[in-house]
Amino acid sequence: MEDHKLRVFCTVAETKSFSKTSEIVHLTQPAVSLQVQALEEIYETKLFDRSSSTVSLTPSGEILYKYAKEILALYASAEKVMGEITSLVKGSISIGASSTIGNYLLPAVVTDFRKNHPKLKIHLLVGNTKRVIELLNSGNIDLGLVEGEVTRQKMVVEKLIPDELLLVVPSNHPWAKKKEVSINEITKEPFILREAGSGTRQIIEKFFAKHGISPNEMKISMVLGSTEAIKSAVENGLGISMLSRWAVRKESKYGTLNLIRIKEEKMLREFSLVVNKNTVSSHSVEEFLLYLKSYHFEKLLS
Repeated sequence: MEDHKLRVFCTVAETKSFSKTSEIVHLTQPAVSLQVQALEEIYETKLFDRSSSTVSLTPSGEILYKYAKEILALYASAEKVMGEITSLVKGSISIGASSTIGNYLLPAVVTDFRKNHPKLKIHLLVGNTKRVIELLNSGNIDLGLVEGEVTRQKMVVEKLIPDELLLVVPSNHPWAKKKEVSINEITKEPFILREAGSGTRQIIEKFFAKHGISPNEMKISMVLGSTEAIKSAVENGLGISMLSRWAVRKESKYGTLNLIRIKEEKMLREFSLVVNKNTVSSHSVEEFLLYLKSYHFEKLLS
């Protein structure tokens, strides 16, 4: 079904930005403009007012947006019913996942799921929590898996599995043989953080604030945009960090990084499954959700 132009149009309407839509739908900005222009030519009317610094819907655009959302929902309903009739899990699923889940848990889950459903295509988009929510809110992914807090009212959030963040140090660090250290000791060491918008950074800052420590009191040596970059920096002695136990299981096994707990209390969080409250899930998406919720994640740590 040809619903791509409508999806692009709705994303522009919701983000109020052609450039932001370009990032979300993975098209160049001129390509986004061409999609909108094609709709404007079909209906022979302007859909967006671009005269000011922001992009806003024209009265015609408001009407089309209302119908476009209904049409996209009907497409999804039709796909779901046809899937239920044929009992086939096929087509495609788009999943957005924050970095820890997307890089260290989902590949194994997707591989196992597709063994029984080889006709299904799964598109996995990995970004920070903020990015995943933007994609979900604009309808460009079917479901999201995040490690940060979600406050948008349009979302249904369901806890999936627990996670523990541990202090990560190189194997030659003076603390390498310790089982735990005090949170106040951490403030004396060069510390490497993830970028703003990261669920991991969000939980670290919240944990330190709970214990009366502000970012200004920490010796932040670097801010890096990926867990892999942080692991490499720690291995090379550029600082210490805190990462999910899932993300460092290989390095811990081979002894290049050592994991240490915080003395005061465990740093715990939940990995959450997020879906858009107003979206109709296809038969394939529902089958994957059932599989995901029953998956034995702990086997990945062995």
